[in-house]
Amino acid sequence: MTNEELQALTEKISETCFLKPFKHKAIFNPRLRTTGGRYMLGTHNIEINRIYFEEHGMVELEGIIKHELCHYHLHIEGKGYKHRDTDFRALLKEVGAPRHCTPLVRDKKRPAVKRSYVCTKCGQHYERQRRVNINRYFCGKCRGKLRENV
Repeated sequence: MTNEELQALTEKISETCFLKPFKHKAIFNPRLRTTGGRYMLGTHNIEINRIYFEEHGMVELEGIIKHELCHYHLHIEGKGYKHRDTDFRALLKEVGAPRHCTPLVRDKKRPAVKRSYVCTKCGQHYERQRRVNINRYFCGKCRGKLRENV
């Protein structure tokens, strides 16, 4: 999908769901990483994360556009456009827009790698997620030297 097609889709959704025109730009922003889209307060433009469209399809994209159009129309009308505002929540429900995006598959948390250390003096075991500098740190029980347990 190109930016022109996204612009046309956004204008169509605005006319059909909100019965109001969308007079600004809607574009894909490749720098977006953690969000499906964003409404720019200063320019009134809408930026969309292309990865959500590629991974979840047209239904998810339409939901993101509806969500951002809720911010857009409420902000232009001078009503509460923030997530916590009742005007925003009511409009989301009215047009059937999602409050949050579906999480991306590539963002699923990987299990944390556990590192194991053991004291050479007393045998105390330590489990850590981050690497410990064994030349700098020592056993908290007996102050003995640590070594990595593999």
